[in-house]
Amino acid sequence: MRKNLKITTALLATGALALGLSACGGSQSDSAGGDKNGPLTVAASPTPHAVILDYVRKNLAKDAGLDLDVKEFTDYVLPNTATEDGSVDANFFQHQPYLDDFQKKNGTHLKSVAPVHLEPLGLYSNKIKSAGDLQKGATVALPNDTTNEARALQLLADEGVIELKKGAGEAATPKDIAKNPKELQFKELEAAQVPRSLDDVDAAIVNGNYAVEAGLSPKDDSLLLEKAEGNPYTNLLVVKEGEENDPRVKKLVKLLSSPEVKKFIEDEFKGSVIPAS
Repeated sequence: MRKNLKITTALLATGALALGLSACGGSQSDSAGGDKNGPLTVAASPTPHAVILDYVRKNLAKDAGLDLDVKEFTDYVLPNTATEDGSVDANFFQHQPYLDDFQKKNGTHLKSVAPVHLEPLGLYSNKIKSAGDLQKGATVALPNDTTNEARALQLLADEGVIELKKGAGEAATPKDIAKNPKELQFKELEAAQVPRSLDDVDAAIVNGNYAVEAGLSPKDDSLLLEKAEGNPYTNLLVVKEGEENDPRVKKLVKLLSSPEVKKFIEDEFKGSVIPAS
């Protein structure tokens, strides 16, 4: 997911629900929500989600006996509400922490059926060559939204740079740091502003999409980079509970985890998106 998840669902819904399905990339599919012999209609964010699905549709779906219909949505509310009410069969735009929070707030009955990719956070610097070069008292910029700040701190914790308090979890902030042996100072900024701070801080943890926009290569330029395996922030294919065994869904799950899709993601996004497996 590429937007600030601190934005409330209610705020997103205010304008988005009025747009209707047609305003978000396509009209409602006649086959969605019931006809298992019709196309599988999947709601997706434009990039990278719809790009990946379009590759599957154009190159792999026909041979697998899958009729795939991709509908682009530009917000984070309608894909879930449309999946819940059967307007679409599945969606592909979110990670598990967002899905859990959405369900808690909206009472939906959705379930992940496959992790597909990660848009990784990375540590970057214009001043040092490795995380080990961080000096005592160095300043590190972090994205300030709840989800990404916690991810950034966890990345540092996974590499032993800091230690977080037990149970800090997905809402961790610098106040949840238990040990900070290098006495690092943290500068909290809006995610889009973090890469612009690289000349003013010793290092910065930058979202994958903003890194690429700033001309940084997550694969080549990052000093530390999130790993996809076991990462709760991998982006998921999601269906309504009870639809997990839809044969069309199973075909899409198999294709999304195929070597062909893995290679496409690696070639197309050059490290700004990492296959989940």
